[in-house]
Amino acid sequence: MTSETRKPELPNAPIHRLLGPLRRYMAIEATSGVLLVLCAAIALAIANSSWADEFSAFWETHLRIGIGRWEINESLLHWVNDGLMTIFFFVIGLEIKREIVDGELNDFRKAALPLMAALGGMVVPATLYLLLIGNHESGRSGWGIPMATDIAFVVGFLALLGRRVPLGLKILLLALAIVDDIGAILVIAVFYSEGISIVAMVVATTGLGVTVLSHWMGIRSIGVYLLIGTAIWVAMFHSGVHPTVAGVLLGLLTPATALLPRVTVLDALEESIGDGEPDDLPRELKSVGRLKWMMGETMSPLDRLEKALHPWVAFVIMPLFALANAGVTIDLRAVTHPISWSVALGLVLGKPLGIFLCSWLAVQIGLAKLPTGVTWKSIAGAGCLAGIGFTMSLFIASLAFEGDLLSAGKIGTLLGSFVSAVLGLTLLTLFLPPALATTSE
Repeated sequence: MTSETRKPELPNAPIHRLLGPLRRYMAIEATSGVLLVLCAAIALAIANSSWADEFSAFWETHLRIGIGRWEINESLLHWVNDGLMTIFFFVIGLEIKREIVDGELNDFRKAALPLMAALGGMVVPATLYLLLIGNHESGRSGWGIPMATDIAFVVGFLALLGRRVPLGLKILLLALAIVDDIGAILVIAVFYSEGISIVAMVVATTGLGVTVLSHWMGIRSIGVYLLIGTAIWVAMFHSGVHPTVAGVLLGLLTPATALLPRVTVLDALEESIGDGEPDDLPRELKSVGRLKWMMGETMSPLDRLEKALHPWVAFVIMPLFALANAGVTIDLRAVTHPISWSVALGLVLGKPLGIFLCSWLAVQIGLAKLPTGVTWKSIAGAGCLAGIGFTMSLFIASLAFEGDLLSAGKIGTLLGSFVSAVLGLTLLTLFLPPALATTSE
């Protein structure tokens, strides 16, 4: 086949490699955001109804998994937060790796703006929270709650604006959320872990080393890595470091390169078939199973796992998390609690202020420039949308508090996220010019 007739290379151009996964990601996140809103509303409604006690008792039901004296006996709530959310964090690890290898974080000049924006969006809300909470000692550990951004909700609201949202703003928010997740993971690992067990940490570290060695040896079996990953998770569970950190580390260790270049398989087929007969195919290509394996190996393990797990995380794990964690009884004491207002104002004021100021600083000192079609007004609106904390904020609240303090942290998260969503959507509706509706990506 001549070079003139071989046009399949076009989809592999850098812009298509970036936009293809981005569009799929945005589509899934937008739908997931709607589902999260529904599940959060259901949880809130039940928690404030006559079924509240039964609903709470259900999530406190214990599930034991173990052999003999080796067991993990936790409530369903903890299995969701410590177990299923590990898969959520694993996918976050994959997304971080993808952005570092072939995305907005693979070059400092491209990464400077989201890095600075995310840094401001973490430091300013945490600082504002500590200033507002003052001498309320029992509430000071909640400073990490308003640092987080829930990208599913953000993308869901951006979808309401359609093509008015410039591609540059979408990519900026996605990269910002990825950096934000890195910050939240570091905060969880360093500040919300306690009673570190050296022995368990050594076992977990050994497991990570075995993972790296297995990659180096060319082992491709998912079953092998599932077994190793489970061992690492159990070790992390007993180490004092939150077990979801194991998911992030395993995601970061996942290979981002394919075993077989796609063009190699295509060339083999083209050269073998040509004008010949099926009997001319190489022996390894005559087997449908072998051919299927070869085509599968033209995708990197990172891409393959992210594509397989992302819908499960978006449509099963995150909605379950919302049902398990968003159900909080709303009473006057919790709504007016200093923790509630400190979290809410950290999200509503701290997030957009930090994102805007640090973005402006990065541009002014020449570290970065605004993406095409993005204005300072749209940055302000996007900063408000980034104040939707929800999933990660509720998760950190569950690590920081218990009882009434946890209820106050959750109410502050829900209230701050709701106001941020309304404010961000309103500002972007006002600031994004209708003309962008005709200039598609």
